[in-house]
Amino acid sequence: MKELVEKSIYILREAKAQFQNPCICFSGGKDSTVLLYLSRQAFFGRIPFEVVFVDTNWQFPETYDFIRFLQKAWNFKLVVARYPKILDPRKVGHEKCCYCMKTLALKSIIEKRKYDAVITSIRRDEHYIRNLERVFSPRDRNFRWQLLRPKKEDATGDSPFESLQPVELWNIYRGDFENVHHVRVHPLLHWTELDIWKYIQKESIPVNPLYFSRDGYRYRSIGCRLCTAPVRSDARTVDEIIKELEKTRITERAGRIQDKENLMRQLRAMGYF
Repeated sequence: MKELVEKSIYILREAKAQFQNPCICFSGGKDSTVLLYLSRQAFFGRIPFEVVFVDTNWQFPETYDFIRFLQKAWNFKLVVARYPKILDPRKVGHEKCCYCMKTLALKSIIEKRKYDAVITSIRRDEHYIRNLERVFSPRDRNFRWQLLRPKKEDATGDSPFESLQPVELWNIYRGDFENVHHVRVHPLLHWTELDIWKYIQKESIPVNPLYFSRDGYRYRSIGCRLCTAPVRSDARTVDEIIKELEKTRITERAGRIQDKENLMRQLRAMGYF
């Protein structure tokens, strides 16, 4: 745990040092809550970034309450990003709804507030497509995440493509970011779901109450209320959640529509997390 925390704090401090106007994303979920907590540790009790919440207007009431509670308790500047219309996924489909309410809302706030780095709480173990990410991951002017591009005619090597992702050997997170639109920074990429809960346990970090069992069900992953389903569970405390995770074979995002409809890869290619 000590090594996980030290690496994340190092990444957060590197982001603060390398970029002029970074922001940090907060969804009201456990991972982004831990990320905010680590930011307070990294910067001596304060969060020196604007905290962006992408509000689809479909979050659970508990999520809105928790965000308000934490904003007051930890005293950070909250910036809310919203799409100008409220779409209903039951009418327009989940793909269009997610693209507009999440991706376009995020794009708009990045442009409006001119963020050059966006710090997120994604983890590699959460979804297979995130295994391809780097800690510092550049995005182009269309907010796309591009892994490869065709090589120039005079370039050497057998492959016709070259990687657009920076090489990150020996925990050195410095690349040529001058010609990119912004960089996504992922301080929790090396953590697992179990790591997150053990750290919450160790530090007594407050979390969204939806994670705890009510009437035999709880949420493993929290999104919009029309796109997220609970899983069977009797875990009512952090200790019980940890014991459950040590034995379960159910995937963390089993209740998320995005994964069931294979939307994650599309959303990430278009600029979301």
